[in-house]
Amino acid sequence: MPAKIKITYKKSAIGYAQSQKDTIRNLGFKKLSQVVVRDDSPILRGMIHKVKHLVFVELIEE
Repeated sequence: MPAKIKITYKKSAIGYAQSQKDTIRNLGFKKLSQVVVRDDSPILRGMIHKVKHLVFVELIEE
């Protein structure tokens, strides 16, 4: 069973590149302070790396 990652949208994407805004939207965020839980994968890690300055990430142990 894959590990889970809890991602919290902490900083607004206003003023950043459109590609970063698109990444935030594709991660599933619609508003600030929202939390999403996703299965860990290399693709997800790459998306998080692109917007690491806008989100807070926690690994959920099961």
